[in-house]
Amino acid sequence: MTSVYDFECERLNGNKQSLDDYKGKVLLIVNTASKCGFTPQFEGLEKLYGDLKEKGLEILGFPCNQFGKQDPGTNDEIGEFCQINYGVSFPMFAKIDVNGDAEAPLYTHLKKEKPGVMGTKGIKWNFTKFLVDRDGKVVKRFAPNDKPSSIRGIIERYL
Repeated sequence: MTSVYDFECERLNGNKQSLDDYKGKVLLIVNTASKCGFTPQFEGLEKLYGDLKEKGLEILGFPCNQFGKQDPGTNDEIGEFCQINYGVSFPMFAKIDVNGDAEAPLYTHLKKEKPGVMGTKGIKWNFTKFLVDRDGKVVKRFAPNDKPSSIRGIIERYL
């Protein structure tokens, strides 16, 4: 059976990272964008990360430019934006597609494990969030408008 730990993803700096490095952690995997109405969620995500990292939470950000072209920058520009504007310290990965022919294999897996409303597979917008338990099982999918503060209690149950 495939788990998130079976995937390798590229970081913003171009280095490859195995998600197996996060084995035993609770993961919140988020497709992000720098110029979206939901972009201020970076602040809430960073707060969650700061508060819960020591308890075993890792937040993994995956920039995506598929929705309204709201993340057009290079990986370096995205990293700089996140750091300067929101102090993001959680791991950010290279820009990917989350839908379509070129979608990242990790997102194919996430969508298969936790489809959206009415069984839809596609990601509808930026800041869709997937919660993964310590065993690598995708346990919950959150909509873009679910603020990080509103899902904190659910995350804490898995910590």
